[in-house]
Amino acid sequence: MRRTDPEGHGPVRFGPPLPDDGLPVLPELSAVLAAAASRGGHEPVGGGPALREAACGYWDRRGLRCDPERVAAGPGAPALLLALTAALGGDVLVPRPCAAWWAPYARLLGRPAFHVPTPPESGGVPDPYALLETVRRVRAEGGDPRLLVLSVADDPTATVAPPELLHETVEAAQGEGLHLVSDETWRDTLHDPHDTVLLSPAEMQPDRVTVVSDLAGALLPPGWPAAVARFPAGDDAGGLHARVLDVLTALDARVAAPVAAAAAYALGEPQPVTERVAMAVRLHARLAAEAHSAVVAAGALARPPRAGRHLYADLTPLRPALNAHGVGDAQELEDFLSARLDMPAPGGHRFGDELEAPRVRLSTGALLAGSDPERAECLTSPTPLELPHVQRALIRLKSVFDDLRDDAQRWESPR
Repeated sequence: MRRTDPEGHGPVRFGPPLPDDGLPVLPELSAVLAAAASRGGHEPVGGGPALREAACGYWDRRGLRCDPERVAAGPGAPALLLALTAALGGDVLVPRPCAAWWAPYARLLGRPAFHVPTPPESGGVPDPYALLETVRRVRAEGGDPRLLVLSVADDPTATVAPPELLHETVEAAQGEGLHLVSDETWRDTLHDPHDTVLLSPAEMQPDRVTVVSDLAGALLPPGWPAAVARFPAGDDAGGLHARVLDVLTALDARVAAPVAAAAAYALGEPQPVTERVAMAVRLHARLAAEAHSAVVAAGALARPPRAGRHLYADLTPLRPALNAHGVGDAQELEDFLSARLDMPAPGGHRFGDELEAPRVRLSTGALLAGSDPERAECLTSPTPLELPHVQRALIRLKSVFDDLRDDAQRWESPR
C-alpha cells in the first residue's frame, strides 16, 4: 500500500487491497492451478462455460437462481465494477464509509461518486432517508444518479446490515429508479452464521440487482484475481450484460486460464474448500474479537466485527494522545499506526470518510505473520491465539493502543 500523495497522481489514489487471510494456499487449489498451468490460451471474455456454470451452482446453493448466460467473470471485482459503471452511465452512490475500490472507478470514468451516510448499527448499506435526500439533492443540482453500490457483509466496517434496514434501503432505491450492485465478497465469512441473518438484495428485487463477488473474499488467494457477477433476469438486464461484456472486451479483462480452473473448482465447493473456509472463518473471528477487545479497552470506538478479516476503529476519544504525537488526520494516523504495529493500517480517508476523522481499518491476516508451517498451524491449533507468533502480534497491538490510552489520560484537560 502506497501513501496517498496529492502530487504526481491523477484522480485515482492508491488504496489498500482486500484484507489477506494470512494463510498458506490450500494444497488442493494449488494442484488444480498447477494441472492447468500448461493452458496457454485465453479464457473467453466474461468467462468460459465451466466457470460460469460453477458460479451458477454457487449462487443456486444460496437461494439465488442463476442462468450461465447471465453471468460474467473478470480478473477481480474492480474490473467488473468498472464495466458496470461504464455500462450503466450516470452518477454513482456509495455508502460512507465504503470499500476502498468502489469510488475510484467512478472517478476514473469521470463520474461523480456521492457518499451517503450509514446508520449507527452497521455499515455497507446507506440509511434510506439519507439516500432519498442525497438523490433529491443530486438531481436538484443537475446530476443523474443511476447506480447504488452497497454491501450487506461490509468492508471496511466488518458489520452485517440487518434485513429490515436493507428492505427499507432497497425499496427507497427502487422508488428512485436506481440499479443496485450488491458486493457480496464477504458473504461466506460470517463469524457466527447461526446468529447472523444475511439477506441479499437480489432476493428482494431480482430484476434490479447485480451481484458481484470477488473470490478473494473466501475462496481464492488474493494473488489469483477472479470475480463473478450475477445479472438479473429480464430484457433490460440482458442489455446490461451485453454492454458489460463490451467493456470487458475493450479492456481485454479476462481471467487467466489456470486461475479460471482454480476458481471453477473453488466455486464448486468440494469438501477441502468448504473445510478450509470454515476453519479460516473461525480463526479470523477469534482474531477479530481479540483485536476489537484491545481497541475498545483502550478507549477507541469500533462496531463488533461480524464478518470478514478486519475491523474499523474510530480513535476520536484518543485524539489528545494523537495530537501529542503530531497526528492530525487519517493519513498521519495511517502512517503512525502502520509503523508502530508493523502492519498496514489504512486510514478512513481511503474508504470515503473525512480526512480529519481519525479512523483506520485493521486487518486480522496481518496478525498471522510467520512461516508457512506457523501459519498453517493456526488452522489446526485449539488455541491459535496462544501460538508464539500470534501472541507477539496481539501483544504489540494491545501495547500500542494501551500506550495511546495512557497518553490520552495524561493529556486530558483537568475538569
